Amino acid sequence: MTMVHRVLPPEPVRSLDEHVKRRGGRGLEIAGEVEPEALIDELEAAGLRGRGGAGFPTHIKWRTVRANASAVMPSTVVVNGAEGEPGTYKDRTILALDPYSVIEGALIAAIAVGADRVVFGLKRSFAQVAERVRDACAEMTAAGWGPGIELIVFEGPDEYLYGEETALLETIDGRYPFPRIAPPYRRGVDEVVETAGDLASGSGQSSHVSMAGSDDEVAPPALVDNVETLANVPRIIARGGHWFRTEGTDESPGTIVCTVSGSVQRSGVGEFVMGTPLIDVITEISGGARPERQIVAVLGGVSNGLIPAAQLDTPLSYEAMAAIGSGLGSAGFVVYDDTDDLVAVVAGVSRFLAVESCGQCTPCKQGGLALSERLDRLSRSAADERDMVAIRERVDTVADGARCYLASQHEVVVSSLLSCFPDQVEAHLTGTAPGVEPALIAELVAITDGVATVDERHHDKQPDWTYDATYSGQAPADGLDDHRARQVLDE
Repeated sequence: MTMVHRVLPPEPVRSLDEHVKRRGGRGLEIAGEVEPEALIDELEAAGLRGRGGAGFPTHIKWRTVRANASAVMPSTVVVNGAEGEPGTYKDRTILALDPYSVIEGALIAAIAVGADRVVFGLKRSFAQVAERVRDACAEMTAAGWGPGIELIVFEGPDEYLYGEETALLETIDGRYPFPRIAPPYRRGVDEVVETAGDLASGSGQSSHVSMAGSDDEVAPPALVDNVETLANVPRIIARGGHWFRTEGTDESPGTIVCTVSGSVQRSGVGEFVMGTPLIDVITEISGGARPERQIVAVLGGVSNGLIPAAQLDTPLSYEAMAAIGSGLGSAGFVVYDDTDDLVAVVAGVSRFLAVESCGQCTPCKQGGLALSERLDRLSRSAADERDMVAIRERVDTVADGARCYLASQHEVVVSSLLSCFPDQVEAHLTGTAPGVEPALIAELVAITDGVATVDERHHDKQPDWTYDATYSGQAPADGLDDHRARQVLDE
């Protein structure tokens, strides 16, 4: 199976004129000629599912936002490009090679849901990508594409939770990247509040309740879609849902853009037909395992459990990955071979998630930190049976009452280590495996000439989201005043 080029062009699209020469613009043209519901019907026929994580059907999301439209204020389309999943580099690659298709897809979405603006949620650290998107937006606006629809590039913090759908909206609206209770279709970018106290997301239970209040007729909903999802939209509208289904499987039609890094010959990004076996993706992008080494497991970011080598022939589809107890996620795969210590890997995942938890949910933050501490001891071969009892207890409770998926990710990844690699756990527990530091698990900041670079600064990041020498003991959501919170998010 070779790579394909539906979403990821082999060469950069350098101008709007070049986009048009490649048949760009036809989808937006059609969107201006038909009823909005016809656009959503076409997405339903295509079976497009969100490419940001869980694979939620795109047409259902669009139809829900349209159905919950405010009678007073227009909706907003938000392009989630806040890519921070460890092992993932697809969205930045798509935007660098072809921002025009993503913008066109977002404009079509705006027409479909009745939005008057599109906000591209990127990170400040994505400076080159942000400039590329901003330039493409200016070019398309000057050419008269999407009249009446404002295009805005928003650059936010590096926190992992910034990429969570509702936390992204919170940040765009001037607050901190703390997940909301209310879904985006009930409360969009412009949060409708009644008191000054309601403006402080995460400062207390009253603010959370107000977000899920009764202002739904006034509050404009927001449609939040991933970069890759929207990149597919123009071709679906231009060529029809039947064309999209000519590739992929019945439940997972189309293609998927994958990232491969870790213990491989080279790191990279490539696009494949849905249903391609995972091992073929790894081999095609990376050349496979390093010389004289064998792949032992693959980690799908920090959202899904470890995939043992025996399951590497699993097709890349939502249904097939779910059948093995994993998930497709953002299709970022970190490969580990027989020289890697999987206990250290999972200890690194645990630390990443514990640090990145915002602290609105006590089991997630405090339980996560306790779990990370025990796994650190296990990785260093300094744990005993009491530590193992504590690890199993924390795994069962860390996601209690969680408002977002981060705590469940913690549960899933640690559980996969315990169930799939008990021999490695036992070796550390008995001291027959040498003690090692937890692996650094963090965001990919670059892939250059086949070499992946990970954010080394995460070594020094504290659970309060600062880079201070010592941990303050507070979670990010615990009583941060405006000055301190801004200091945290600006670092």
